[in-house]
Amino acid sequence: MGGSALLRALRHRGLLYNGQRWMSGLGRDGEEIQTMLEEAYTDRGEEEKERPRLDRRSLTESTVLLFPGQGSQELGMAGGLLKYPNVREMFLTANKVLGYDLLDLCLRGPIDMLNKTVYCQPAIFVTCVAATEKLTQENPTLKYLCIVALYAVKVRAEAMQKASDAVPSGMLSVVGKWQTKYSTACAEAQDHCLNLGIKDPVCEVANYLFPNCRVIAGHMEAIQFLQDNSRKYNFSRTKLLPVSGAFHTRLMEPAVEPLAEALKGLTFMKPLVNVYCNVDGRRYKQGPAIAPLLTKQLVSPVRWEQIMHAIYERRRGKDVPRTYELGPGQQMGAILKACNLKAWRSYRQVDVFKEEDTEVA
Repeated sequence: MGGSALLRALRHRGLLYNGQRWMSGLGRDGEEIQTMLEEAYTDRGEEEKERPRLDRRSLTESTVLLFPGQGSQELGMAGGLLKYPNVREMFLTANKVLGYDLLDLCLRGPIDMLNKTVYCQPAIFVTCVAATEKLTQENPTLKYLCIVALYAVKVRAEAMQKASDAVPSGMLSVVGKWQTKYSTACAEAQDHCLNLGIKDPVCEVANYLFPNCRVIAGHMEAIQFLQDNSRKYNFSRTKLLPVSGAFHTRLMEPAVEPLAEALKGLTFMKPLVNVYCNVDGRRYKQGPAIAPLLTKQLVSPVRWEQIMHAIYERRRGKDVPRTYELGPGQQMGAILKACNLKAWRSYRQVDVFKEEDTEVA
C-alpha cells in the first residue's frame, strides 16, 4: 500500500497522523513507516486538499460493512485474498509494524498462538482490511484502512493480553430463553467465586449479540459455574469462546491507560460515513469524542444488538441497504439474521479463505 493511498485511507476514515511518539518503539522499521507517512502527507498531487464530499444516496444504493472480532479467527484466513492487488503488501507492511510474519501465522498457525489476544487482534484486523480489497475488485466503490490504525490495534492487543494473563478469565456465549435472568446468574456466579476465596470477582454481560443471546465474561471460575448450572438458569446453549480473557469488563482496566496513551498521538476527525460505537450503539458524531469511547470500549459491554437495530430500523416498506461481512467466518451474518431477517436477505459474506486456484506460498 503506497504512501498516498495510506493518507487517503486515513482521511476517508476520519483519522490523521499527529506526532511521532507512537513510532518510538518500532526502531528501524518505525523510521521506514514514518518516512512513508511523511511522503504521503506531502503528496497531494493525486487528491484534493479539502475533505471529499460524499454523494447522498438512497438506502437501496447504500452499503453496510460488518467486521467480525476476536473469536472468529481460523487457520487459513486471508489465503483467499492473496491474488488481489495490494494484499501481500498490506501483510508485508504489517510485519514491519508488528515484528513478526503475520501472514504465516494466519495461514499456518499454530492455532494456540493465533488464539492469543496479542496476535489474534492484529490478524483479524489486517484480514478484514484485506477483505475490503477483494470487495473493491468486485464492487469498486470502497477503500481500505491503514498502518496507523494497525499500530493502535497492536498496542491494544498487547495491553489486553497482559491484563488477561494477570487473571484467569474467559468469555461464555449464552443463548437463553424469555425467562432467563442474566443478572441473577452473574450475581450467583460471583457469590460462588467469593466462596472460593476470590476477591472482587467479576462476572457480567460483555456483549449483547441478538435477542436472548449474550456473552458473559469474568473470572474463569464464574464462567465454569455458569456452564455447570446452565439448566438452572434456563440457558438453552452455552459455548466457551476461543479468547484469552474477559474482554469488555473491568478486568481489562489495566489496558485502558496504554491504549489512551497510544491514541494521544492521533487526531480523529468526524467520519465521512456512519460508524457506530460499541459502547452506546450510536454513531460517532464528533472526532474528539472517538478516542475516549475507544478506551471506554475496553471495559464496557458491546451493544451489538442495539447497533443492528440502529442501522437497519426504518419505516415499513422502505428498502434495506446491502450488507457485506468482511473477515473470517459468518458470525456477523448469523447475528444479523437473528436481529433482522429482511436485512439478512441482502447480506453477503466476502470469503477470506483459500480458493482452489489461489497460491498462498
